[in-house]
Amino acid sequence: MISPFLVLAIGTCLTNSLVPEKEKDPKYWRDQAQQTLKNALRLQTLNTNVAKNVIMFLGDGMGVSTVTAARILKGQLHHSPGEETRLEMDKFPYVALSKTYNTNAQVPDSAGTATAYLCGVKANEGTVGVSAATQRTECNTTQGNEVTSILRWAKDAGKSVGIVTTTRVNHATPSAAYAHSADRDWYSDNEMPPEALSQGCKDIAYQLMHNVRDIEVIMGGGRKYMFPKNRTDVEYEMDEKARGTRLDGLNLIDIWKSFKPKHKHSHYIWNRTELLALDPYTVDYLLGLFEPGDMQYELNRNNVTDPSLSEMVEMAIRILSKNPKGFFLLVEGGRIDHGHHEGKAKQALHEVVEMDRAIGQAGTMTSVEDTLTVVTADHSHVFTFGGYTPRGNSIFGLAPMVSDTDKKPFTAILYGNGPGYKVVGGERENVSMVDYAHNNYQAQSAVPLRHETHGGEDVAVFAKGPMAHLLHGVHEQNYIPHVMAYAACIGANHDHCASASLSGSPSPGPLLFLLALLPLAILF
Repeated sequence: MISPFLVLAIGTCLTNSLVPEKEKDPKYWRDQAQQTLKNALRLQTLNTNVAKNVIMFLGDGMGVSTVTAARILKGQLHHSPGEETRLEMDKFPYVALSKTYNTNAQVPDSAGTATAYLCGVKANEGTVGVSAATQRTECNTTQGNEVTSILRWAKDAGKSVGIVTTTRVNHATPSAAYAHSADRDWYSDNEMPPEALSQGCKDIAYQLMHNVRDIEVIMGGGRKYMFPKNRTDVEYEMDEKARGTRLDGLNLIDIWKSFKPKHKHSHYIWNRTELLALDPYTVDYLLGLFEPGDMQYELNRNNVTDPSLSEMVEMAIRILSKNPKGFFLLVEGGRIDHGHHEGKAKQALHEVVEMDRAIGQAGTMTSVEDTLTVVTADHSHVFTFGGYTPRGNSIFGLAPMVSDTDKKPFTAILYGNGPGYKVVGGERENVSMVDYAHNNYQAQSAVPLRHETHGGEDVAVFAKGPMAHLLHGVHEQNYIPHVMAYAACIGANHDHCASASLSGSPSPGPLLFLLALLPLAILF
């Protein structure tokens, strides 16, 4: 039962909050609903074209509560109350839920989930590009259990492919696109146990350069894993942690260059200035490594040395679009996850807003007629916001009442566990005594942990473009790449497209739709 004090506090706040004048008129809401209805009715005509291009945006750790909070933040950054704002992904016509568990974990990690949504096979926690027959850290369980990704399927079909991330390019999410590893942490041979090396397993950076040698675009962080041990970093010359890590003495940048055809134009770059100076129409292969490790948070980004995610995406699409057969592009907003792990909600949410800009940028450069775009997350976090906050309340602000137990204020944003657990004088810290609007403020948590954990609930899948309607309802996470492949006529899903081509049909769309319904006809 809510106390009278609480009711009074809430009522006062809501009375004093700003209600936009147009929202006081019932006609506003009725007109809005009617327009939404008209838009929904148009979806009865399904887009069954072949997807020439496929773009997958992966918000690492971007659970539903994170999406909602980022929506409010986006609006407030544009001086609106925030709740009514639409993210770019909110505009996508099809939405589904994805079940994120790993084969051996109720609450998953980013490696096993990446294997699911890129390779189409669920896997164990901590492993990438291998089936559940591979046990984490056990190199000798890898061989014979490798599974390929949609990036490989697209490349085999003659499409151009790219990877763009704000983490290391050999981190969990991107690595599942090209690597097969019993441990996601084997970034270079320096991080591998002697037993794994002696059994012939290769580190993930090595696999990036060798497994799929003709990836057209690779951008993100992770420079230090490409260079010999103690090689000084080009940007952070005095920072020992930025130095090269490789024990085998290899310079993987030189190896990358050596694999490229002499008549092609290959570019290795390490800063934003070099990126923006490129003419995408004269670039065949691009490797951009902008930090020794992960890229900086968007709020901390150096505008001279580090490009934004949207800038990287724009360049990637311009380069990849030159292929008449189309492309597959994986884009990861990877530091959403890191912000949450550190309990720094402000960092995490600004990462989502930047990824949303990138989604919008991609939308202006492609067409829903021939480009399937999917936006999803690998998993959630124990992140929440509540407290009966009034309309337009700063997403990083206080709830409108104090606790009826310890009589102290609290922020709307809280974590179930994490580093924000603070006790002062035997009591919960009084947040009014700290700068809770600071970029690195760690929101309070219920349970003390050095690193906040993932959440186990389903995550959203947003889709638009050819065959986007096949993403609907509640799905196993490994279903996602099968839909993307079917739409693009690649991988195991291309026979229907070949049949359409043989029939002489100018567009295989109608046949694709009929074939999609064929299993249902057989059932009934």
